[in-house]
Amino acid sequence: MPVHDLQFATFSGSNFIDLMPYQYGREICEPGHAFGPAQRRHYLFHYIISGRGTLIATDDNGEQRRFELSAGEGFLILPGQVNTYLADMEDPWEYTWVEFDGAVVKETIRATGLTSSSPVYRSADNDLRDAMEQEMRHLVNHRDESPFHLVAHTYLFLDYLRRSIVPRQLPATSKLQDFYIREAILFIEQNYQNDISVEDIAQQTGLNRSYFGKVFKSVVNKSPQQYLINFRMGKATELLKLTALSIGEVGKAVGYPNQLHFSRAFKSVFGVSPREWRKENTQQEPPVR
Repeated sequence: MPVHDLQFATFSGSNFIDLMPYQYGREICEPGHAFGPAQRRHYLFHYIISGRGTLIATDDNGEQRRFELSAGEGFLILPGQVNTYLADMEDPWEYTWVEFDGAVVKETIRATGLTSSSPVYRSADNDLRDAMEQEMRHLVNHRDESPFHLVAHTYLFLDYLRRSIVPRQLPATSKLQDFYIREAILFIEQNYQNDISVEDIAQQTGLNRSYFGKVFKSVVNKSPQQYLINFRMGKATELLKLTALSIGEVGKAVGYPNQLHFSRAFKSVFGVSPREWRKENTQQEPPVR
């Protein structure tokens, strides 16, 4: 049986808003070795090199779910998700991990289909999976390289993760509906920082507001206004967590020139003010294990 072995490092750079690794490491675990219950403030991905183990994590509804995992699979822990993971007693796992976050991450993770209810990574392409593992190992083995070097390899890791995963089966919709929704979401993603309205989004798709609203909600399960607000508030949390911008500057950056209006919208989504959210989500956290 191999001796328990842990290697990890924390990232020393702090000026990379689009994508930044926070911690990365590799661990050969002893039988029954456990970490948690815990919550992370950033995205945390583990890839299992060998052995087996168990992930216990809360899903989208706050219910606890259990996942049995083995070599070649992986799991994603989302910010704020309560989780515990433990090595098998007979065949304990060895894994490598990356904790990461940034302005490009939320949309990239959404494209993978990984969620708190569906956190298990399985590969659709072994070559891309192996390339992803090599990038994760590279971060651990080259942890003394420059921040630019480490961020570059984190981009490669995220690209291989996105391209290698088994695609999620989405509900079937008509091709025309898909076109309208893609146009609307792309318009929001490119213009959320501007003074745009539901009328502007509908006009971009070529539909009248009433019909557009029905089509959008039938596919996305949110009204266009709800989606726009949630998207803006998601971007706001990234800026609050990853930058030192003032509350007013964050509000302006996500389309709210009036700080009071921004704070009200933020609290309606998250239940706390932007200042309180920042305080709760920027405390020192322990190393991943």
